[in-house]
Amino acid sequence: MKHTPRPNDPAPRDLWSWPAAFALTTLLGLLSAAYYALDDVVRGYDAPVLETLVEEVTGMWGLLVLGPLGIRIARRFPPRLHWSMLAHVAGLLGISAAATTWNWGSRAVLFPLLGLGTYDYGRMPLRYLMELPKAAIVYVILLAFVTLFDRYREGRERALRVAHLEGSLARAQLQNLHAQLQPHFLFNALNTISSVMYDDVPRADGMISSLSELLRASLRASRSQQIPLAEELSVLDRYLDLMRARFGERLAVEVAVDEELRAALVPAMVLQPLVENAMQHGAPPPPEPARIAIRASAAGGRLTLEVHDNGPGLRGDPLGRGVGLTNTADRLRALYGDAQSLEFADAPGGGLIVRMRVPFRAAPTRAVEDAWSLSAS
Repeated sequence: MKHTPRPNDPAPRDLWSWPAAFALTTLLGLLSAAYYALDDVVRGYDAPVLETLVEEVTGMWGLLVLGPLGIRIARRFPPRLHWSMLAHVAGLLGISAAATTWNWGSRAVLFPLLGLGTYDYGRMPLRYLMELPKAAIVYVILLAFVTLFDRYREGRERALRVAHLEGSLARAQLQNLHAQLQPHFLFNALNTISSVMYDDVPRADGMISSLSELLRASLRASRSQQIPLAEELSVLDRYLDLMRARFGERLAVEVAVDEELRAALVPAMVLQPLVENAMQHGAPPPPEPARIAIRASAAGGRLTLEVHDNGPGLRGDPLGRGVGLTNTADRLRALYGDAQSLEFADAPGGGLIVRMRVPFRAAPTRAVEDAWSLSAS
């Protein structure tokens, strides 16, 4: 059966660089020649060192010439099937005979040129048989190396493909989650406008204007999954303008974020569902005011964002089981894996604290400048 190379099969040159192979085989030949020369000294033999050197170096150069052929045979007939062993036996016999012929031919040429006289390789039929065991050892080592190398290469490429697919899946999931935010938010905003439009038309008109500005800002923020905290706060401010038109003086929002933290990257539109949850589930009944505090801090390479309300705390239903918080938790897991957390806890003085922790990463300077210009507009 003919083996058709697959597109992802490593090419023979992946294992065979001619300059490197020449240097390696020459070095091995010199080391082997040194071994046999020293063996002659130890035994008291008076053999010409140059003769030993030519024999060993030319023998290694035979591997240089025939090595690519061995690699091709190893790849064309992977040692996974029993019938492929017949091909390897034939390959071994052919390469062994070719190597023996190479040794005789190359030395027959070099010996006279180097003043060593005529080269005598002995009785050639027996020489072919004698060189076969050594050739078998080299062939098996080469076959094992090629097989292990190719399996390693296939495993690495498979891992890269899986990582690429997982990355593509994660990006698609993030885009889907991000896309869910806008219709969810728009639905809630329109409900808010609808609740006042018949009782207070000028107020509803102002809320529509705020919604328009918010949508404009959120579209700018949705160009990427992460934006500077300054830009996120700007988008949140547009949302709060809409909520102030609904709640009036009952809504009091405090934002305590140091200037150096405003360059930190955060998921786009991550604060809006947290603040929305605080108003829907954390606002006390009228006429008591709804107070929300937004704080940011950084320590140990992590950014912490907190949204604190003055509602009933965990005695209520802080999660709301709605799209906003569920979506936020899913986005955090997709973006940061185990390096993130979203926690809910009762505040010491009452109310609920929603605490989000993500890795601290600073946005490029240009992105921060654009965020400041957005906030000023």
